[in-house]
Amino acid sequence: MNNIQSLQYFLPELLITITALFVIVFDLISQKKSNNLLVSVALFCIAWLLYQLPSNGGEIFNGMLINDKFSLYFKWIIFISTGAVILVSKYSNELDKEYKAEFDALLLFVLLGMFLMTNSIDLLMIYLSIELVSIPSYVLAGMLKNDKKSNEASLKYVIFGSFASGLMLFGLSWLYGISGSTNIYEIYKTIQLIDNPYMIYMSLMLILIGFGYKISMAPLHYWTPDVYEGSPTIVTAFFSAAPKAAGFAILIRTFFILFTSTNSLTVDALPLEGIDWFLIVAVLSAATMTIGNLLALKQDNVKRMLAYSTISHVGFMLMAFSTASIDAIVGITFYLTLYMFMNLSAFFMVIHVENNFKVKEVNQWGGIGYKTPILAAFMVLSLVSLAGLPPTSGFVGKVYLFRTLFATEKFYWLGIVGILNSVISLYYYFKIVKSMYFDESVIEKEENKPMLLYFFILLFSAQNIIFYFYWQPLYNYITKLFS
Repeated sequence: MNNIQSLQYFLPELLITITALFVIVFDLISQKKSNNLLVSVALFCIAWLLYQLPSNGGEIFNGMLINDKFSLYFKWIIFISTGAVILVSKYSNELDKEYKAEFDALLLFVLLGMFLMTNSIDLLMIYLSIELVSIPSYVLAGMLKNDKKSNEASLKYVIFGSFASGLMLFGLSWLYGISGSTNIYEIYKTIQLIDNPYMIYMSLMLILIGFGYKISMAPLHYWTPDVYEGSPTIVTAFFSAAPKAAGFAILIRTFFILFTSTNSLTVDALPLEGIDWFLIVAVLSAATMTIGNLLALKQDNVKRMLAYSTISHVGFMLMAFSTASIDAIVGITFYLTLYMFMNLSAFFMVIHVENNFKVKEVNQWGGIGYKTPILAAFMVLSLVSLAGLPPTSGFVGKVYLFRTLFATEKFYWLGIVGILNSVISLYYYFKIVKSMYFDESVIEKEENKPMLLYFFILLFSAQNIIFYFYWQPLYNYITKLFS
């Protein structure tokens, strides 16, 4: 499909670009620094365009992108996460209101990059979309320019990100050198004819480094706790949800198309002859969830603890991905949807606590359960869901991840590792609960409850109960995307 014909499938991305540029121009020419109404209206229009977007466009822009149900669903996950963060960001006391326009524009550019990550099928677009997400993210991590931890977070993010991107680019160039094409479907045809599997292994591992860095997979997770702790909490909330969904979208599409013999997202994958990367992913999954959970046990800072929690959840999703089945794609997509709600609700509660009580450590949360009983109860609900206990949606999501692993009769040892890690995670999640309800209260200040922030905490936390009882329609809908 040529460029003009492709525009009808690219309207949300065009509106995101126009909005980001208009926010910058509006900030330059207007005396008013608030652009909340403009951004809110733009988000509503983007949502409407996404809703109207056809999902059967096929390859667009001369084979650079693809428009399908898989990318459309991931765009919804990414959009809801980013939209919620943009709307809540005006209640963050950490951000300098002078730079609110720059903050919104950077988030919109990252949103554009993540949208492109979901439907890139060309090596150039894969790399450019990842960089479009990474470069503004480096700036977002250092938004608190007078804070040493924020500066350190940004610097570490740049260093680790540049290193991972360089290795990934080398892996992508290796594929181009083998095939002479940048389209992953064309590259697959060449890979099928190669007798030496080590050439493919080299490219596969280098590309996995780039994708693994985006999703915080061990051993590429080292940047995550420092960046999460040093960044403004609203930025940390954003990093923990939307980029992870985009990272898994590009990981699933690229590996299922390039490195399996089935070359499709709609049938169970089989490894290329002599290239069994499933075991590699299984080992990395075990390492990721174990490192995330064990190091979370030692953390006292709430954001740092939730950063290691994010790493452990990536490990659980990789556990299903190691089976490379359709059920794995459905299970990961389903879990990412639930994870978005449970994780963002927890981070929004952290923002509320930091705004009102100026506390960052777990032991400083003492008495919050009685000071703000409704929000604390919903925070407990989110933590229980993150731990994967009933009656919450996190339990349902984890059941499907484990079900995928055991149904394919692969890597039973990984299932045991996953169960042990689920038990370990209970300790550090309930450290926060214990502090809220059983530690001595040191909080005297009255709290302020902005309605929109309060609403998002309650709304996102409530999904942990709603999707426990009514998860079947969502799961069936996701299943139909790959049928």
